[in-house]
Amino acid sequence: MQFDVMLSSLPFLLEGVLVTLKFTLLSLACGLPLGVCLAFCKIGKSCILKSLAAAYTSVFRGTPLLVQLSIIFFGLPALTGYNMSPFVAGVLTFSLNSAAYISENIRSGLVSVDKGQWEAAELLGLSHKQAFRHIILPQAFRTTLPSLVNEWINLLKESAIVSIIGEADLFRRAQVIAAEKYLYFEPYVTVALCYFILVMILTFLAKRLENRLAYA
Repeated sequence: MQFDVMLSSLPFLLEGVLVTLKFTLLSLACGLPLGVCLAFCKIGKSCILKSLAAAYTSVFRGTPLLVQLSIIFFGLPALTGYNMSPFVAGVLTFSLNSAAYISENIRSGLVSVDKGQWEAAELLGLSHKQAFRHIILPQAFRTTLPSLVNEWINLLKESAIVSIIGEADLFRRAQVIAAEKYLYFEPYVTVALCYFILVMILTFLAKRLENRLAYA
């Protein structure tokens, strides 16, 4: 065990942590609005939009993320002639993939709200938009929050896949250190610990938010 050798590489690894966090946050920020739109399409009255949203979800949930990343990073440039950076290709892939899962989480949260809530809102004289914004959406958000947090955690862990296209994320930097120092156990264990700490921090913050919403 030569973990002391890793001390000189910690700044290099910490830069990878920032890249991973930036990648995860951007993917979630782009995937969440698209997922919300897909969820509204699924519960809407338009059969065409329902079918398109269902087809989108089936494609991205039914194919491996690694294959999707390969198609976008290697396949699209071959068709369009436009080359994307590994970071942009990764964010695009993860955003599109995450939107499929988020749409199902939000859809289930919206349909789980009791229909009596709509009736109560009408009795109070609220319009459809006001009822949705002030009564239905907050309840749906509380229901879907745990699943949304799980999706964020999954994005964080699965972000290691972008290392295969050369993005200098946390896992890719561990590979670089392993190749330079001819050490493999120490870099990968250190990176696993970094991911674990990040996940625990996200879990802690999510529980604090859930508790606050529960007493709100």
